[in-house]
Amino acid sequence: MISITSVLSIPDNEISFLTSRSSGPGGQHVNKTSSRVTLVFSVQDSPSLSDYQKQLISIRLAKRINSNGELQLSSEEHRSQFRNKEEVVSRFAKLLADALKPVRKRKKTKVPYATKRKRLDSKKKRSEVKKGRSKPDY
Repeated sequence: MISITSVLSIPDNEISFLTSRSSGPGGQHVNKTSSRVTLVFSVQDSPSLSDYQKQLISIRLAKRINSNGELQLSSEEHRSQFRNKEEVVSRFAKLLADALKPVRKRKKTKVPYATKRKRLDSKKKRSEVKKGRSKPDY
């Protein structure tokens, strides 16, 4: 069971893991072990998510979801398959939690009086400088 938020958890049977050989340096170890872990989660087929949550995830993570409606995350940072699996599960939980966060509306605030005063004073000062450059009236 992967806990996403305080009210949402994804059961392990909705997630599948694929392993493959990792790329990069590592000598013979890289050639012998399948340490890269890919997490596959079908957003539309998940019974744990409500229709609203599915829609929200599909919109916010559209670039990460493939044409089959699957969210795929992979990790190959560590040498061990176990640590890569832990890494990808924690990234998955954070990604879903961020996608499901409500967007707060911006509260309008007034421009402070001191800021207005400062702006007007600087305009007056600039005006005086420009007036000082002109020829005097006799």
